[in-house]
Amino acid sequence: MQQGGSNGRVVRPSAGELPVVPGSAVGIVANPMSGRDIRRLVAQASVFPNAEKTNMALRLVAAAGATGVARVLMSTDGMGVAAGVLRARDKRRPGAARWPELDFVALDAISGTAEDTRELVRRMVAAGASVVVLLGGDGTVRAAASASGDVALLPLSTGTNNAFPEMWEATVAGTAAALVATGRVPVEEASYRAKALHVVAGATHELALVDACVSTVTHVGSRALWQPATLHELYCAFAEPHAIGLSSIAGLLHPTPRTAADGVVVRLAGAGHAPQTVLAPIAPGVVAPIGVRAAGPLVSGRPHVVDLARGTVAVDGEREIEFGPSTPVTVTLAPDGPRVLDVRAVLAAAAQRRLLEPRALEAR
Repeated sequence: MQQGGSNGRVVRPSAGELPVVPGSAVGIVANPMSGRDIRRLVAQASVFPNAEKTNMALRLVAAAGATGVARVLMSTDGMGVAAGVLRARDKRRPGAARWPELDFVALDAISGTAEDTRELVRRMVAAGASVVVLLGGDGTVRAAASASGDVALLPLSTGTNNAFPEMWEATVAGTAAALVATGRVPVEEASYRAKALHVVAGATHELALVDACVSTVTHVGSRALWQPATLHELYCAFAEPHAIGLSSIAGLLHPTPRTAADGVVVRLAGAGHAPQTVLAPIAPGVVAPIGVRAAGPLVSGRPHVVDLARGTVAVDGEREIEFGPSTPVTVTLAPDGPRVLDVRAVLAAAAQRRLLEPRALEAR
């Protein structure tokens, strides 16, 4: 069986497969560290094993092969995710369903930090990936966003905080990614530009894709933010009532879609000293009463000055910034986040245009 390549050669599909589009490529970044932090000690959060990340990557590759992607660029790691994909490739038997050409993207050195994700995405974009699938949580997406440019990201939930990534079966997600990577569904039609929160404290500038929360805790410490009594202000790019995490507070008070122009700002207070209280699922296994002073729109493009002299700011669930009186903090919502693939829109277009019916395509 002929395999798809990047040499411009037209490859005829086997029965039931779509024609290979020369030059098409999908990237897969599997963060082996996602879903492994202190919240597993303070709450009943699930652990997402790396063996399942390998299985998800294999399903993504299989879907890409059936739908005509020429190459898949797979991240490497030191914790067995990529090794599992390599073993599966080497055990494939003649006559098996088509796989794309599989290239492993290796880093010069693995740091175990967010910089690994950023560098992997940079290299995949440079190598021609037009869609990058992310297996991770909010932190993984935030790292990838700074390196993806106009390439579409498809974040799949395998982390602790999963307010931004969505829970999709990997085969379905891989099919959607492939339809865009092969050009069968235009990326402009099948994606949207996410919003971002720009948090500035002196010379420090951090980006959040979901929320930025100001806390009275004065030291970063373990980074995880899970003590309700310390929360002071919450800024959200979007707020969904079905979310888990801090953004659920805003979602229950002032629901705001991902594609809306504005966000949400919530002023918080101790549950016993506030005019309003909301029970919110702020962490897995934790539904806590949160005191609220006020909640309303966060207008895009308008800087908001944090109303606290000293504390920390958590971006997408992790404390990153310490500030004091000499470093006032501002938070600004802007429509300049990453391009994000809309799986529903892709597959709706595919159904309408019969893109996943090989005989219908042959008849055109």
